[in-house]
Amino acid sequence: MMQTQSGSHTVKSHGYTVARTHMHDWLILILLVVIDVILNIIHPFYRYVGKDMMSDLKFPLKSNTVPIWAVPIYAVALPMVIFLIFYLRRRDVYDLHHAILGLLFSVLVTAVITDAIKDAVGRPRPDFFWRCFPDGKDVYDQWGNVICHGNRSTVREGHKSFPSGHTAWSFAGMGFLSLYLSGKVKAFDRGGHVAKLCIVFFPLLIASLVGISRVDDYWHHWQDVFAGGLIGLTIATFCYLQFFPPPYHSQGWGPYAYFRMLEESLVNGRVPDAATTCNAQLASTQTVPQQHDRNFSGLASKGTSTQQTVEDLEAGRS
Repeated sequence: MMQTQSGSHTVKSHGYTVARTHMHDWLILILLVVIDVILNIIHPFYRYVGKDMMSDLKFPLKSNTVPIWAVPIYAVALPMVIFLIFYLRRRDVYDLHHAILGLLFSVLVTAVITDAIKDAVGRPRPDFFWRCFPDGKDVYDQWGNVICHGNRSTVREGHKSFPSGHTAWSFAGMGFLSLYLSGKVKAFDRGGHVAKLCIVFFPLLIASLVGISRVDDYWHHWQDVFAGGLIGLTIATFCYLQFFPPPYHSQGWGPYAYFRMLEESLVNGRVPDAATTCNAQLASTQTVPQQHDRNFSGLASKGTSTQQTVEDLEAGRS
């Protein structure tokens, strides 16, 4: 993995500047939270449910294997802890800030899209019969539609089957974490280390098991889970690529902002510290044009060698 930096871009030294640069993004995040709260308050569309439809909606009313409060813990808090571990190793505030911002956008955009579709579709859950008729006595109006006499909030929740919110949140958070880890461990560096894929796939396995639990608990149909996973993973990919290169890219281990900062430092003639120069040399040997190579040669005349191997750079030897 990447070498340790000597604290050149820490939260203390650059955190406020980086956060201020993305102030509008943080404001939009607050707006997304407000929108999602509203979507959870309003009533979903009460779709027609006839007696002949009840054969697929009479599954038992069970509690959640994965409670709703646990979703933010493993889909948001856990990835943030991993981001912090990498920050403590590399001291790169750009990586920490953009990873957290990208994760929150991934989860909140997914939540808004998922809850909006839930309210618009109003698909009954597999356990809808027992939500609507807790005593088992079904009643219908003159058009054959249900007349529910169950708890109002329970019935309302029974119209929010499609898509699965648990699954969408899980793949949004775990999918983002999977992409982040694949870049950090260089899973696609063509080195043939298949063991790295176990690290990449593990978050996706967690998300998949959560989706399976939603079907096992009879809270969702399989189509709900499939759609939720697809939404979450798609949004996670888009949000990740806003801040980081693709994991298979030679610079996939760091955010765009970090490499942009290095380029600006070189153009302005500022000499980064030893660890930053080490990273810059690694980027230069892979992607920077010849003009930048000459700039690195200039730095080398001041005591930093430009002839180090890629292995030396990754080991942190300067």
